Amino acid sequence: MERIQSAIQKAREARQDQTDIVSAAQSSAPRVPEMDHKSEASVADAVNQRWSELDNIRLSSHQLQKARIVAVEANSQAASFDVLRTRMLHQMNANNWRRVAIASAGAACGKTTLCLNLAFGLARQRSIKVLVIDLDMRRPTIGKLLQPEMDNNFADALEGRSAPEAHLICYEQRLAFATNTKPVANSAELLQDKDAAHVIDDMEARYQPDVMLFDTPPMLACDDTIAFLDQIDCVMLVAAAESTTAEEITKCQREISARSNLMGVVLNKCRYLEKTDSYGY
Repeated sequence: MERIQSAIQKAREARQDQTDIVSAAQSSAPRVPEMDHKSEASVADAVNQRWSELDNIRLSSHQLQKARIVAVEANSQAASFDVLRTRMLHQMNANNWRRVAIASAGAACGKTTLCLNLAFGLARQRSIKVLVIDLDMRRPTIGKLLQPEMDNNFADALEGRSAPEAHLICYEQRLAFATNTKPVANSAELLQDKDAAHVIDDMEARYQPDVMLFDTPPMLACDDTIAFLDQIDCVMLVAAAESTTAEEITKCQREISARSNLMGVVLNKCRYLEKTDSYGY
């Protein structure tokens, strides 16, 4: 795990060196004293200002229920997502992770629904800012689930044709979504492009989210997710009960372990639960 994490960090540092020679020079110089509280507050204010400038989204409770997004508020339906959220945060804090890809072996495993419920559950914590990026560009879904009339195309920002802010929407200044509304033909090549990696790095530096969630395509259906593995810290793999096979999970695990870290496997769509899984509700 340490070897993989070191490789991921070196790749990010290499991209930063290419775009910011001054920063690279400063990083090799003797360390200077840490910022005082006033400077830290100024940086935090600047980041908060950038979040406040994003376009706000108004969510329809009817649309959310239709999309099975139940974790916007704390309730019995959100309990299982909240448990998953807490376990995820503990693991991320222990390993200093920030970027999490939500992936699946095949289609229709519910990874996008899980990703959105996790995002809203995380954003209910006032001290956490979350950035969700839709990288399932062959079949983009997040925008349709949140607001069907949305017309954002974050792929244009990855290609350098527009600013990322043009395709970002924000919910309560703690949860932002980078969405697409139309498929991208060359999505795998786009995700392997260094310029696209720079765009994501710059977004992370500009908005400083505590958690970045990436909704990625099914791993065994195309090579998009594999192309992106070296840019994330870990992967949460979603399996569908009575659909995803153990062999498929093993194949995905091998791909992930070779280039990133497997956070864990989530079994979704379980029809039969133990009484202990209902959390007393």
